[in-house]
Amino acid sequence: MGHPILFLRSLLFTIVMIVATIVWSLVCFLAAPLPYNKRFWVTSRWNVFIVWCLKVICGIRYEIRGAENFPDAPAVVLSKHQSAWETIFLLPNLPRPLVFVFKKEILYIPFFGWAMALMRMIPIDRKQGKNAFKHVVRIGKRRLADGQWIIMFPEGTRIPVGQTGKYKSGGTRLAIATGAVVVPIAHNSGECWPKNSFIKRPGLVTVSIGKPISSEGQTPDGMMQQVENWIESEMRVISPHAYNAGSTT
Repeated sequence: MGHPILFLRSLLFTIVMIVATIVWSLVCFLAAPLPYNKRFWVTSRWNVFIVWCLKVICGIRYEIRGAENFPDAPAVVLSKHQSAWETIFLLPNLPRPLVFVFKKEILYIPFFGWAMALMRMIPIDRKQGKNAFKHVVRIGKRRLADGQWIIMFPEGTRIPVGQTGKYKSGGTRLAIATGAVVVPIAHNSGECWPKNSFIKRPGLVTVSIGKPISSEGQTPDGMMQQVENWIESEMRVISPHAYNAGSTT
């Protein structure tokens, strides 16, 4: 497939996404009085629509492996982060409503951020340091008790395919503080939608769900090491071509 075709498909997708974001944000405001689970469902239809557009317009398909590993219990989801794709995909495709922990500046993004403000997310001010984490634990306990799951990206930022970022222990600290299990997720979305790339490439994104890891008796660093070991070993199953004997993590 030639590069001009990829560009045109990516351009069409971007236009559709912008229009859909504006329309959906207005729908979200209208849905604001509804009970939260219904409001969440209405809002997440944007995500479903965007994932469908990526399939139809850009040829990005997906498969989920290990869905049977999802627990029926409070959970902190810790996912590999390669792309914007997983931030869109995971919200409507996990068994419980998801709560994202993100920098508060996202709420200022026109339409998208305004719609996010209507959701039970956890925006944080990174300038607050330790107090920011106390805020996450306090709100996180409330969200987990209400039946939502909390999702975090332990590498903190999107990492190119075949590379490993520094796994930070905030997610496991939260799991230990709340008594929740951790669900690790590996995927290769960056092969189709690379970081900071306008071009979306057709292909199959594999989303692999690991078995839940109990936080009982764990230390944050030790638990995060288990998460990192599983995710990074699973990445070599999903994207063996992106790793070779000479690569370093």
